[in-house]
Amino acid sequence: MKTKRYCLFCDLKDDPSLIAEYIEHHKKVWPEVLESIKTSGIINMEIYNKGNRLFMIMEVDDSFSFEAKSQLDASNPKVQAWETLMWKYQQKVPIAKKGEKWLLLNEIFRL
Repeated sequence: MKTKRYCLFCDLKDDPSLIAEYIEHHKKVWPEVLESIKTSGIINMEIYNKGNRLFMIMEVDDSFSFEAKSQLDASNPKVQAWETLMWKYQQKVPIAKKGEKWLLLNEIFRL
């Protein structure tokens, strides 16, 4: 099975108490959200932070597409509730278009 890796970033509101709450939520992600991630073709997902900057690494299989994941999420009320909750902590980065939250990074080097 061939896999692909995507790296994305997002910003949190620059408030230490909100950042701490966000981190706590990710220690107990809702089961429906985890199931949605797994069934979309995401094999592994990691999120890191430094200050209010978030960095996500996704390893996906051949069945994954951002469009299909977006459609699945839109039809899942629990995922929508999670995303609404996360917007309490996240903020749009200046270069994001309307409605964008996580932005895909361009690979510029690989050893």
